[in-house]
Amino acid sequence: MADPISTPLKDARARLKEATELLGCDPGMYAVLSNAARELTVSIPLRRDDDSVEVLTGYRVQHSVARGPAKGGLRYSPHVNLDEVRALAMWMTWKCALLDVPYGGAKGGVTIDPRAHSERELERVTRRYTSAIMPIIGPETDIPAPDVGTNEQTMAWMMDTYSMNKGYSIPAVVTGKPISIGGSLGRATSTSEGVVHVALAALRDNGLDPAKSTAAVQGFGKVGRGAAQFAFEAGLKVVGISDEFGGLFNPNGIDIAKLGEHVDKTGSVVGFKGAEPIDGHDLLEMDVDLLIPAAVEGVIHEQNAPRIKAKLIVEGANGPTTPAADKILEARGCVIVPDILANAGGVIVSYFEWVQGNQAYWWGKDEVESKLEERMLGAWAKVHDFAKSKKLSLRGAATVLAVQRVVEAHEIRGLYP
Repeated sequence: MADPISTPLKDARARLKEATELLGCDPGMYAVLSNAARELTVSIPLRRDDDSVEVLTGYRVQHSVARGPAKGGLRYSPHVNLDEVRALAMWMTWKCALLDVPYGGAKGGVTIDPRAHSERELERVTRRYTSAIMPIIGPETDIPAPDVGTNEQTMAWMMDTYSMNKGYSIPAVVTGKPISIGGSLGRATSTSEGVVHVALAALRDNGLDPAKSTAAVQGFGKVGRGAAQFAFEAGLKVVGISDEFGGLFNPNGIDIAKLGEHVDKTGSVVGFKGAEPIDGHDLLEMDVDLLIPAAVEGVIHEQNAPRIKAKLIVEGANGPTTPAADKILEARGCVIVPDILANAGGVIVSYFEWVQGNQAYWWGKDEVESKLEERMLGAWAKVHDFAKSKKLSLRGAATVLAVQRVVEAHEIRGLYP
């Protein structure tokens, strides 16, 4: 359970407030940056396979376009609401600025449980949603990508819907597409790879040898599964894994490839014979060197933070640690690599895909992965050094650096009219 008084939007605004105060910004700049530039709420009537009609709600929020087109994922979840989308869009702004990607932040969502709908129904939802938000998206205005509950097929439907309405194919309107219609090599695993690049650097810079370190990963979806596999391949002993249905523990390490085969067959980590079952919530409190929360926001909070034993937390999910938990963990010396740095690999390779789509010229996988590693390690070094020089936490340093770039863009452009 998350803090009852904590919400993603409150957390995002609290961290923005701290950054603007450190930068000496006036209250007007905070007011501008704490609100989205544009928000759209749409109604999505869905004719279900049994001919009944269900009406869903969708959102698209563009937090900032000061540094370039808006960029951000599309989430399908029964828990999606406007404030969550606002927070996620704001985090995307900081992520793009921190990694010096020429985008602003956006996010989209539909309040739907994708597991309760057929693929044909999800296609109808996606096409209707795309049609409804079409006035505010485009390759030069706002470029969606996959997120929780969506995938490359969702992006293919979005691209096709947008292109059919424009009369010609426009691959750059979305990223995270299938390779066959303009997707980029390396995009599917880019967030996970970025998390592990930063985790390995953070372990070394904090005096820990990855080959002698233990890790636990919360979440075995788009980010967590890849992060666990890359960590395993890098020599870390992954002793704990969990998903929404339960958790696993093996002090000798879990074979991630075999676990992946089990999940492909059963849909969950539960029942895997290569580890002991544990309660999923207990995974966060394991005594490990590295903890990667890679599920949803708000899972590390004031109630469980005192029991978390990991020396290093690398945030694979967006907003998994609340501000109250941050203070508790930092007070006892836990190092937290913030989401706007740790999970930025996805937006970096999305940017690469967008560039390739605009040029109609595609790069090889080695080139994509090399450029991704260079960007991630460069950003880590900059945040790490800035945090040490200014005596800030990594989150404080990352947020200040990101907000500073966005503030500079606003100030240089001026206030219209």
